[in-house]
Amino acid sequence: MERVKKPDWLKVQFAATGNYSAVKQIVDNHHLHTICTSGKCPNISDCWSRGTATFMILGEICTRSCRFCNTLTGRPLPLLKDEPHNVAASIKLMQLQHAVITSVDRDDLPDQGAAHWVATILAVKAENPDTTLETLIPDFQGKKELIDQLIAAQPEIISHNMETVRRLTPIVRSAAKYDVSLAVIRQIASSGLVAKSGIMVGLGETPEEVFETMDDLLEAGCSVLTIGQYLQPSRQNMEVTAYITPDQFEQYRLIGLQKGFREVESAPLVRSSYHAEKHILSKNK
Repeated sequence: MERVKKPDWLKVQFAATGNYSAVKQIVDNHHLHTICTSGKCPNISDCWSRGTATFMILGEICTRSCRFCNTLTGRPLPLLKDEPHNVAASIKLMQLQHAVITSVDRDDLPDQGAAHWVATILAVKAENPDTTLETLIPDFQGKKELIDQLIAAQPEIISHNMETVRRLTPIVRSAAKYDVSLAVIRQIASSGLVAKSGIMVGLGETPEEVFETMDDLLEAGCSVLTIGQYLQPSRQNMEVTAYITPDQFEQYRLIGLQKGFREVESAPLVRSSYHAEKHILSKNK
């Protein structure tokens, strides 16, 4: 298949301005992992220059091998006991008003890393009582008792990404199931916390399938949705089937709001945690 040419609206100039160097130094000195680097996020210079970063816990090696993802896959290393403290201390050094934490999948652990997640959330809240927190979590194999542990730790937002539409889920995601992810969203929403999710487009989905995914998420109680362009991070990952135009992204945003989402971020360079500090406002709507 002929490779689709990247359009001009997706060409981002890297600019290490503002707080970029300070954020990089904090990340390096505290031996932290970020999805900004592991996911080759196109917004890294923007976010780090604004003094924000999305921390990735449970190591940098994932037990799953989703075809869209650039994170390392294989046998993970043991958990770092100091990681919760290091994340909390880094958030304090960055003076973040809103922080985002995500993780790799750890299917090798009996609790898939839930206890480590809780320890990190509690450490961040103890060290940063005025900082709001968003957690972008894996599916924990759909085990409700594990998700309940994170809910009990009370981050302000719990996000779990659908990633793609129902038809493409078995192709794009290595182990996750569409209906299991919906059940995770439903459990979060029923707890009273803000439930958030995100999808990528440009993988071969149709607009009608995007709208169906919106309906499924709304039925599950999701109130915040992000939609961004899939960008192939390496030649080992899935190829882009189409670059969605900014006009189409705007249509998705407007239709999502009309359908009932409180917040919809939809644009080519949108990622789950991009400008995530805005989404905390939906808690009060």
